[in-house]
Amino acid sequence: MTKHARQNGDVAVVIPAKDEQDRIGATVAAARTIPGVNVVIVVDDGSRDDTARVARSVGATVVRHSHNRGKGAAMRTGAAVVSGLDTTDGRTEPRHLLFLDADLEETALAGEALVEPVRHGKADMTIAVLPPQKRPGGGFGFVVRASRDGIRKLTDFDPTQPLSGQRCLTRAAFQAAQPLAYGFGVETGLTIDLVRKGFVVEEIEADFHHRVTGRDLRSQVHRLRQYAHVQAAIATRRLAASGTAATTGAAAHDPDR
Repeated sequence: MTKHARQNGDVAVVIPAKDEQDRIGATVAAARTIPGVNVVIVVDDGSRDDTARVARSVGATVVRHSHNRGKGAAMRTGAAVVSGLDTTDGRTEPRHLLFLDADLEETALAGEALVEPVRHGKADMTIAVLPPQKRPGGGFGFVVRASRDGIRKLTDFDPTQPLSGQRCLTRAAFQAAQPLAYGFGVETGLTIDLVRKGFVVEEIEADFHHRVTGRDLRSQVHRLRQYAHVQAAIATRRLAASGTAATTGAAAHDPDR
């Protein structure tokens, strides 16, 4: 890391969060120790618990959605806050955006591995490849397969973990991917859009560990929502590629638009 990056901070962390009061404190605390990070934004996406209070107590800047608007909207909100801070600070170069999930706890520090290739111009977006998780759980893989297959068919990129939410992007890459796909389709949409536009996307092994979704009824309903969002992101991009879509991205699927 350069002296300038160390002193002035060239990275902002954005953490979308919903009902994560038990984990958000440790996640924010670890994220703040990543070299080059001097801003941590937590977007409380309609939580019903103390997520916002806990995040604020450990040094995060907190922005709240009055109701749950989905992960894509939370990412847009966080990035907009960072952009405003960049303007206020009079920065000549915008901060890179490091998106982290709220449940990483102490392992959020592994985000440093995602920053380095972006900082040094080797990649426009990095995607974390996580190791086998320490905690039991996990699904049946149908959402991952749907995302991977969609990305393969629409690009020449073959992702290992297409749904990984741990990503670092340049501001230019983030802007080029607008509008983001709705909800849990955001990662799939980001990858397709940036690869198709010629940005360099690189997967990086990083030692993140998080809460693994189980196989109870609530977890399966969550996966079905993920699947629907991923398929929507793929479908709109397939239509756009064929020239028959009236709009690109997932704007038609976003209730906030």
